[in-house]
Amino acid sequence: MSTGTGTYDQQWLSEPQVTLTDEFKTQAARLTQLTADTGDPAEAHTNAAMIAATRQSLDQISGALRRLSTGSYGSCEKCGTAIPWERLDILPHARFCVPCQQRQAR
Repeated sequence: MSTGTGTYDQQWLSEPQVTLTDEFKTQAARLTQLTADTGDPAEAHTNAAMIAATRQSLDQISGALRRLSTGSYGSCEKCGTAIPWERLDILPHARFCVPCQQRQAR
C-alpha cells in the first residue's frame, strides 16, 4: 500500500517480487526453448521475433527486480512520484507513472 510519503511497505513489496521472480523464471525457460534449434527455416523469422520479445520481457523484469532491491521500485523514473499501486498490480515492471508513460510514447 502507498503511504503518505509515496513509498510502499515491505509487506506489499513482497507480492510483486514473487510475481516478477516467477515471471522471470517462466520467460527464461521460454527463451531456452525458443533458442533451441528446430531446424525448420520456415519458423526462423517468427522464432526470431519471439526471441526478441522474450529478451525484452526479461530485461523489463530484471529492471523491476533491480529497482525492488535498491528501494526505488514504485517511483517514476522520470518525475519521481509514486506509481499508483493499481498500475503496478497490472504492470509490475512499470518504470513510469501514466502521465510520464504517455509523454514517453509520443
